[in-house]
Parts: sequence; structure tokens; C-alpha cells
Amino acid sequence: MYKSVAIVGAGFSGSLLAINILRHAGPHATLIERRGVFGRGTAYTAPHPSHLLNVRAGNMSALSDRPQHFAEWCTARGLGGGGDFAQRKMYGEYLGELLERSSARAGERLALVNDDVRGVEVGDQGVTLHFAAGPAQMFDALVVAVGNLPPHAPPGLDPDAFPPDLYAHDPWDPGLTEGLSDDDTVLLIGTGLTMVDVALSLDAAGFGGRIVAMSRRGLLPRSHVPPGPAGDRNEKPTSRASALLREVRARARAIGWRAAVDELRPFTQGLWLSASVDERARFLRHLRPWWDVHRHRLAPAVAAKIDALREFGQLSIVAGKPFDYRQSEAGIAVQWRPRGADDSETLVARRVVNCTGPQGDLARSTEPLLRGLIEQGHARADANRLGLDVDSQSRLIGADGAPHPRLFGLGPMTRGAFWEIVAVPDIRTQVWTVARRLAQAHWVGGEGL
Repeated sequence: MYKSVAIVGAGFSGSLLAINILRHAGPHATLIERRGVFGRGTAYTAPHPSHLLNVRAGNMSALSDRPQHFAEWCTARGLGGGGDFAQRKMYGEYLGELLERSSARAGERLALVNDDVRGVEVGDQGVTLHFAAGPAQMFDALVVAVGNLPPHAPPGLDPDAFPPDLYAHDPWDPGLTEGLSDDDTVLLIGTGLTMVDVALSLDAAGFGGRIVAMSRRGLLPRSHVPPGPAGDRNEKPTSRASALLREVRARARAIGWRAAVDELRPFTQGLWLSASVDERARFLRHLRPWWDVHRHRLAPAVAAKIDALREFGQLSIVAGKPFDYRQSEAGIAVQWRPRGADDSETLVARRVVNCTGPQGDLARSTEPLLRGLIEQGHARADANRLGLDVDSQSRLIGADGAPHPRLFGLGPMTRGAFWEIVAVPDIRTQVWTVARRLAQAHWVGGEGL
């Protein structure tokens, strides 16, 4: 029986877990966030109106048992309906408001702690957290909901070799767009969703210079289109990656690629769970870039803006591999090899921005909580190094291969186990399930019997 639960991380996953624990009349919850901003993760604090959700409002409810909750929230405030793509900043306000209302009703059952966890001890009696400022506290259970780890530096680039004015490791830094002129070139390493956000931020700040986005394949996220007929797949597809690729291509020719990808949604986690480590590795190595750009799409307005920047000639999408970075009088001279070419080229950028996206390699993480759990053998990386290894109940798996009854992981850091666990619809299901277990509500209605 859990009487107290510590939740480290107050973004979407952690905040929603606290809300659901309270809704299930569960144990005392302590929500810990070092940034001091509760209910708004990095993704939902985007400062500009051009940053939109990549999913329609009708699919973005935070509450599993109220699927239209966010759409109703938007409609009540004149922000559109379920078929619209809301501003990400508005979604942050929605989550913050939901947490504030839950906290007001909870009284002493919820504590919000603005502090940084610097150490952890796991014992038979509980989990003790050591804080940067406050005293150590013991809890019956710990939930790691730290979200995505920061991106790794691109290969060949030493982040300590360049001043922040030349190399931006954090694509969400508010000062990213400052100090640039219309004669400058900005190089964005990566062509995914992070790149799109940075390009929009540069445009919104009035930057009129050249933007070059580079990745190995030069793939750009596809756009959503108005909803069409849904696929009618009712059988689990094959789990072999090569056969699945052929199958999806055939379906795409019959019903369109968007419907072909979307109809896999109910089966994706099951396919991933049933795949071997080698099959997962082959998928990640060969198919992941294609999956990402087709599965995680852009709001039509965002896609139109990116298209306009490309047609105007301000934004270029380049397929190639940068491998050497050296400071020059004009900024950073980047040596890169175009895809399929033998000879390299040099691009001089006034600023290089890391848009490679979040990473999950725990071996390269300096996060004290994660390092402590791993060094003590209470947590480990998943086989494909996407994040934390967890079982089907989201319990952390230790070095001995056994899940720990007091330790849980949530959200994108558990993608190694579930794969489809980065979008709101998937995370809210995971959070709902973990909250019910912590509140002992999973026994109600025959669950677990």
C-alpha cells in the first residue's frame, strides 16, 4: 500500500499523474519541478502563436475518461473546436489550469515542490530523495517523469569549443534568435519537428537571412490533411519489419498513406512489444526516420508556413552529413558531405542550432536522479538505448532484470518498452493506468483479478 508518492518532473506526464492520483483518491502526491513551472512542459511553453499542436484538439484531452475535455475547453474560450489545431501555449494553459484546480481541491494531499533532486537512495522502507535546497524526504514510491533528455551534440562538434552566440545547444533558448542580421546564415542540424519550431521562431523574430536545415536524409515532417475515410484494418499486421513495410505500402496505394499509417495506431504498441531486440534495432536503423515524418505530422497552417519559407528561398532542406566544425571569422565553418556524394563541401554559418531532437541514451545523461538509480542498480537502459527499461506496468527494471515495486517511469523515457509513448493520447493512457495502480484502484471492476 502506497501512502506517499514522489513525482519528479511536472511537465505533461508528471502533472497529469498527480491529477489522476487525486481523482482516484490515491496516496499523498509530491510533484517536484526544478524549473518552478508546474503543468507546462517544454513543448507547451512555446512563446509564439505560430507554434501549434501537431494533433487536433479533439484528440488532445488530458483525461482518458473525458475524451472531448480539451476540445470543450477550447470551445468555451472561443479558441476553436475539436477539428482545429490549437496553439501549444494554450495547451500549456489548459494543463496548468487543470493542475491548479486539482491542487485547490486536494488541500494537503498534493504538495508542489520547486527544487532539484540531487541524489536518491532506495531501501526496504522507501525511497529517499536528496534535494539541492530542501531537506531529504522519504516516499513509498518514486515516479520518474523527467520528459525528454536534452539532445546530444552532433557528431564532430565539441559544444565547449564554441561560445553560445555561435552554437545553440538548446533549441528552446529564448535568446536563440537574438544577435542575427539579414546577412547571416543559420544552420539547423536536423529536419524534424524541432527544426520546424526553430525556423518558425526565427521567422517570427523577423530574421530575414538564410536558414539551412540539414539531416542525413533531408526528410521533412508531412502535413495533416482534412480527415478522410478511416482504414478498416481489424487484424494485427505482421511484426516483421520488411514484410510490414511492403504491407503498408500496398495499403497506402489503396487508401492513401495517411490512412495506412493511422490504421496501425491500435496495433503499434503490441507490434513493438512482440518484436525482438534485433527487429527493433533494424526498425530504428532503417525505418525510423520514415516512420517519424509520416506518423508525427504538422498542422496544415505550420506546413504551409514552412512551404512558403522554402518557396521564398529563405529555408533550404539539405540531405547530408556534417562532420567537422571550426570557428571562423564569420562564425562556424561546417564541413559536410551531401548524401550520395564522395566530396565534401563547406558551409559557413553565423549560428549553428542543435535540432537533432530529444535523446534517450542514459549512458550520456548527467541527470543526477537517473545516474543515481542506474549506479545503484535500480534502473537500467532499455536494450536499444531509447530510455529507461520498464515492464508492462511501467515499473523500472533494475540491473538484475527484475522490476522494482517502488519505482516507476512515465512518458517518452519509456519509449524503449512501448515505442508509441510520446503523444498525448498514449501518455494519458499510461498515466491513467499507473495512477490507478498507485491508488489501488486497479482492483475495482475486476482489474488484476
